[in-house]
Amino acid sequence: MARLFGTDGVRGEANGVLTAPLALDLSVAAARVLVDRGDFSGPRPLAVVGRDTRISGQFLEHAVVAGLASAGCDVLRLRVVPTPGVAYLTGALGADLGVVISASHNPMPDNGIKFLARGGVKLDDAVERQIEAVMGTEWDPPRGAHVGRVTPYATPIEEYVEHLVATTQPLAGLRVVLDCAHGAASVAGPMALRAAGAEVVAINNQPDGLNINDGCGSTHLEPLRAAVLEHGADAGFALDGDADRCLAVDAEGHVVDGDQIMAILALGMRDAGLLAQDTLVATVMSNLGLVRAMTEHGIAVRQAQVGDRYVLEEMNGGGFSLGGEQSGHVIMSAYATTGDGVLTALHVLERMVLTGRSLADLAAVMTRFPQVLVNVPGVDKTRAASDPVLRAAVEAEEAALGEDGRVLLRPSGTEPLVRVMVEAPTAEIAESVAGRLADVVRDRLALA
Repeated sequence: MARLFGTDGVRGEANGVLTAPLALDLSVAAARVLVDRGDFSGPRPLAVVGRDTRISGQFLEHAVVAGLASAGCDVLRLRVVPTPGVAYLTGALGADLGVVISASHNPMPDNGIKFLARGGVKLDDAVERQIEAVMGTEWDPPRGAHVGRVTPYATPIEEYVEHLVATTQPLAGLRVVLDCAHGAASVAGPMALRAAGAEVVAINNQPDGLNINDGCGSTHLEPLRAAVLEHGADAGFALDGDADRCLAVDAEGHVVDGDQIMAILALGMRDAGLLAQDTLVATVMSNLGLVRAMTEHGIAVRQAQVGDRYVLEEMNGGGFSLGGEQSGHVIMSAYATTGDGVLTALHVLERMVLTGRSLADLAAVMTRFPQVLVNVPGVDKTRAASDPVLRAAVEAEEAALGEDGRVLLRPSGTEPLVRVMVEAPTAEIAESVAGRLADVVRDRLALA
């Protein structure tokens, strides 16, 4: 069968690729893998299941719960909870498995199913392959008293918010706008910031099952910028649909991206002695300005592949405490096993309080190099690293840029295209270099 799991669970259009029968089969298979390993503490494995606000999440949740319980798992239904909330509760409740039903920042017709191992961490590739391997195979399901029990969990949001607030100093005196993307943090996000002491203006926090990520949230910052200016806020933060990422806007309406947020947090953690090995984990797509700024302040930067799972692997492998992506996934391993947009917002605000500095002033620690990204479709991406003419062209452009820029060619993981990313001192130079290299990619890697 074709590989079902991508870099972030199983994704697809609800009732298209991702159907109720598929959700049922996946959950049965996940439970079977747990049961076969016998690696659980109670009489039956314990799973927690949460979802975002998509209307399709309702039928998918029931399918997932039915699959898990029919295969012998006890299930706690968390209902609508952010992805990092499910991850936290998976660990806090001692669950053997966590399940998140969400397509993150994707539009409403899509949905997804993500499994978390004990402790709230993403499943290893090997376990995902095991789940795929047992799907649809013969088995002897439990009967009678051996099937799972399903119980609504009473206070998931309250417990998650209590955990978040316990990680930070009081935030009294700050006015904050929070764009909830009509998503899973529409209740938890404002609740956490208010409990920490901030004055909160919540926008896009009225989910109707259809409006998640619709013209709002971390992929559409215009409503946040307008609200920050309208309310005279000190800062604004935009979450995505499952609240595992956030981007920010300063008091003047200027965007503060994930790289700038990581720079702010890295310096704060370094000053507090909390930045393990004085090292930040970013990705190859992070701006050269971030690397320059961290180097100037004595902080090393490790660059992982694009994707929060690869950032987390690098963090776990090296024992690092902070990592993330330009898109706003930020992982603070002392408090979370995943990116957590609300946690990130709390700690940026804490840095503002502790320093008495504005968000704009803090973000100015790094200067972003102009960055141009060109997607070149319809090419043989497998030859991107080996074609001698293309390699020579890249090397020539890199030599011309010197230390004032960089070039990155990255084959897409899902499409027949190559991404050409160029950073340079000016946008004009970056666009010129990217255009020349894109032409070479089209010429040399054209499909027959």
